[in-house]
Amino acid sequence: MTAGIAGHSAGAHAPPMALLTDSNTTLADLKARVLAFVRARDWEQFHSPKNLSMALAAESGELMEHFLWSTPEQSQAVALDPAKRGKIADELADVVIYALEFANITGLDLAAAIEAKMSANAQKYPVEKSRGRSEKYNEL
Repeated sequence: MTAGIAGHSAGAHAPPMALLTDSNTTLADLKARVLAFVRARDWEQFHSPKNLSMALAAESGELMEHFLWSTPEQSQAVALDPAKRGKIADELADVVIYALEFANITGLDLAAAIEAKMSANAQKYPVEKSRGRSEKYNEL
């Protein structure tokens, strides 16, 4: 993958990614690691919002491929299958890496964007109307 950032370790000076966990790593830490990886390779020149959004979509498709033609129940089993779990984790990591780099390159504050979106969703989907239902907010 030309100028791709997914699926690669951060570099010789950073500890291996395997040492990071959700409980000991901040979003800022992850964004900084991705940015350092990209800058060390002079890849920012290729990372326009267009290119990153397309890479993000492509990686999302690769994640979806693991579940293609599965029922919801089968997809749960696929996600838990030890033989497939590592590949699924790799694809999820690719999606998140590209999302983090998109935030880096556009200057978007990802945590603030998530908070704003969750607040908007809470208004659109109040618990008392949406609990246990899958309808869109304008159909509740």
